[in-house]
Amino acid sequence: MFAATLLCQALLATAAFAIPTSKERFAQRIARRAGGFNHQSYPKQGIEAAHVDLEVNAHRNASQTSYSSNWAGAVLSKSTATYKSVTGTFVVPTPKEPSGGSGTHYASAWVGIDGDTCGSAILQTGVDFNINGNSVSYDAWYEWYPDYAHDFSGISFKAGDTVEVTVTATSKTAGKATITNKSTGKTVSHSFSGQPSLCEYDAEWIVEDFQNNGGLVPLANFGKVEFTNAKAGTQSGSVGPSGATLIDIKQSNKVYTSSSVGSSSVTVEYVA
Repeated sequence: MFAATLLCQALLATAAFAIPTSKERFAQRIARRAGGFNHQSYPKQGIEAAHVDLEVNAHRNASQTSYSSNWAGAVLSKSTATYKSVTGTFVVPTPKEPSGGSGTHYASAWVGIDGDTCGSAILQTGVDFNINGNSVSYDAWYEWYPDYAHDFSGISFKAGDTVEVTVTATSKTAGKATITNKSTGKTVSHSFSGQPSLCEYDAEWIVEDFQNNGGLVPLANFGKVEFTNAKAGTQSGSVGPSGATLIDIKQSNKVYTSSSVGSSSVTVEYVA
């Protein structure tokens, strides 16, 4: 009996040591970055405008639809400096390997300023979804392109958590990225200064197939990401995404997503 008790305790201890702590997971991400994996969100890589029936587009509350190799979601654009902040809330999905796929696959949900009509700089923040077999992980990050993404520490996620993401431009070269896990009450933020100049032309709610060292990562089946309470701040108040340009990911003549907008929401579904 005593021996059995000792064996049980040993097995429990082994199991406990096998589960990485949040600090260990962050250290693993740092090691992954140091080993050459560098998440970088790029400006929208356009392909061509989609030929969408006007009645269908009206039903989706969009002004038009376009295809991109890396972006899916919605973008509001102006030809003059307009957008000072962007925010949205979404429920963390459970990513899956795509049909017939194996190995690690990724997707990233974020909000940002610029990157569509202004590609010289992007202020953005979001959460990566990573799947490899039965292993699922989530990374929170901030980025001021053309720099690559940097991980937040001190925050974690699980499927079903409600997350709010916000970027604010305090000037064209300074701003703040904030992520709140509303399910746990944890908030992290990063302030920028002296950055490449934004145009403040674009406000975005995006699910991205991001890049690693210049190449697109394998895209995960992320299911559905719905940004609710979506709004973009301007000098005179705030606006919702209704009427935004919709974007869907298309690679090798295959469409992977279906995007739609409401008065205060942006929905991106994986459909491949």
